[in-house]
Amino acid sequence: MDTDVLIVGAGPTGMTLANELLIAGVSTVLADKLSQRSDLSRAGGVQSRTLEALDQRGLLEPLLATGEHPAISGHFAGIPLPHHANRHRLPWRAVPQVVIEGFFEQHLAAHGIHVRRDHELVALTQDDDGVTAAFANGATLRSRYLVAADGAHSAVRSLLRAGFPGQPGTLTIAAADVRLGGVEAPASHTWNEDGHWAAVFPLGTDPQGRQLHRLVLGGPGRSLPRDIPVTEDEIRHGLSTVFGTRVHLLELRYARRITNASRQVEQYRHGRVFLAGDAAHVHLPLGAQGMNTGMQDALNLGWKLGAAVHGWAPENLLDTYHAERHPAGAAVLRNVRAQSLLMDWAGTRDAEVLAAREIFTAMAQLPDAQRHLADLMSGMAIRYPMHGTEAHSLVGRPAPDLDLGPARVHELLRSGHGILLDPADTFAGVAGRWSDRVDRVGQGARTEPMLIRPDGYVCWAGAADPEPALNRWFGEPR
Repeated sequence: MDTDVLIVGAGPTGMTLANELLIAGVSTVLADKLSQRSDLSRAGGVQSRTLEALDQRGLLEPLLATGEHPAISGHFAGIPLPHHANRHRLPWRAVPQVVIEGFFEQHLAAHGIHVRRDHELVALTQDDDGVTAAFANGATLRSRYLVAADGAHSAVRSLLRAGFPGQPGTLTIAAADVRLGGVEAPASHTWNEDGHWAAVFPLGTDPQGRQLHRLVLGGPGRSLPRDIPVTEDEIRHGLSTVFGTRVHLLELRYARRITNASRQVEQYRHGRVFLAGDAAHVHLPLGAQGMNTGMQDALNLGWKLGAAVHGWAPENLLDTYHAERHPAGAAVLRNVRAQSLLMDWAGTRDAEVLAAREIFTAMAQLPDAQRHLADLMSGMAIRYPMHGTEAHSLVGRPAPDLDLGPARVHELLRSGHGILLDPADTFAGVAGRWSDRVDRVGQGARTEPMLIRPDGYVCWAGAADPEPALNRWFGEPR
């Protein structure tokens, strides 16, 4: 074997996975077909659950130290969620994808993992022991497992001939990184009476300290073929149509057309090959959910691959990746489709759509609705289908970030181990048999007993015997 895990694709999903495998002590090769990292911003926001996961690995503060990344409030279909920022411990942050990729590449390189560029995958075969990958430059690599993180046009997915059902793109919108004059609100969606609309979000600053924004334009007549370049005249016309003379273009840095295609692979696992990120699911980029969902795929899969490589993974542990992440991805596709409809993406001004949006906008101001939408859009609403989920409200959900005396939960998770919270010192004897992969926190925990997986999700809680859960998630004791 050349490596334990080969990751194809060095975007946020692939790099997040590489870091998880680094923590798990698994040898990893990260390959990408590009000759150099893209300098395009692409996704622009990091949701609360992803920020928590970065904090669990000790990466959040270093990432936020890379520049100005203000907290931002969320929206659903362009309807503001003003209490979104106060709902969770870590509010959304405006961190462009290009910043995340640069940060991870530098972090991984410091630990000996360098992206192998100019590696375009052209063939793969797998057997009972591993996967052999061949690249256009003549290189071949043999690994125990391979993970496709190579985007919406995944070469791995094509080579697997994996089904990618869903809805094809029926229209496009223009998205651009710009400097604007006259912008007042930090983030906004604005419509005019003819159905033309614009969305403006902060992207931090350029090297000269000047504010950058992501601008999205849609409405009647704005759906053009993807291969037609987005011009400065088109951007200026779109701004004037929606804002009049109030907002104007200072600089166009990058622009592209985005489709409303919505697809998801039928299976996230194909033997020793796994699909993650845009290779597994694509949809409109509303709420940066594509990037965040892909990073969450990686966080779910990483520790499980580590367990398999080290030989303690219980039977079917790798299958739980599909069982947990496919429903999570499907839920994102559903909320994006609902948002697209309520936003009147095409600018039809259909009376029924406008009526539904009016009612939904009023409902979205109710506190319970605000909390539900905030959880949905932040990734905090996910509840994985685990054994015992019905028995305890915490099981299957992200662990609360409790102050355990010596440290908080997110700090203890930096080891990459599971955590057994044992406030009454009841389970010391049992936990000791798994001490190579589960850390026990005894008296001083000031909480009810619970078992937390390395990805930060509770897999057991209450007063019953934790041994069945330890066996289920952490394999046979040593």
